[in-house]
Amino acid sequence: MPSILVVEDEPAILELLKVNLVDAGYEVREAPDAETAQALLRESLPDLLLLDWMLPGMSGLAFAKQLRANARTKELPVIMVTARTDEADRVAGLEAWVDDYVTKPFSPRELKARIKSVLRRRAPEAAQEALAAGPLNLDPVTHRVSVDGRPVPIGPTEFRLLRFFLARPERVHSRTQLLDQVWGDHVYIEERTIDVHIRRLRLALEPFGQDGLIETVRGSGYRLAVPH
Repeated sequence: MPSILVVEDEPAILELLKVNLVDAGYEVREAPDAETAQALLRESLPDLLLLDWMLPGMSGLAFAKQLRANARTKELPVIMVTARTDEADRVAGLEAWVDDYVTKPFSPRELKARIKSVLRRRAPEAAQEALAAGPLNLDPVTHRVSVDGRPVPIGPTEFRLLRFFLARPERVHSRTQLLDQVWGDHVYIEERTIDVHIRRLRLALEPFGQDGLIETVRGSGYRLAVPH
């Protein structure tokens, strides 16, 4: 389930956001200010940050700039929620590398569409959309994998690995990158654990003739090769 950290100090707006995001299938964490959000981000990174512009203490814009300056959070997708409509403010927000912004009052439908668009662009495996490579299909909503319509029995870790690869076909991923992106950057396991799960993933796909999709790139890591 994709996770969203909502940083909002107005309880009524926070509740509205939570209800709509949970209904859309997201796991929601909340913070009333940037300082609390920082502490939550140190624990684990969400798939997306929904950030109010006007916060007590550090502003949302200042927080966004801080996140972009940090190697660990610089790629974190951020949508800013703002009551401001001044064009200069919007440009300033974009210059801080905010991925998108929503102006209050907003419709829940618009917000969910913006979130889906940003996730599709920045974190495709979290966008809750079906992924495919040739006859192989993965549905993140139902957690089902199939080949030509035949169900593939697969474990939860192998499912997450396959989803990550399918969302980024042909890209080579090091073991370190896979650990950070699939297991989380605060989970400490040995890199050879990756090899164990890659082997299990190939074994699950082998009866369907799809085990060759996951290629080993010597000295670099692994990639999903798209069939031609």
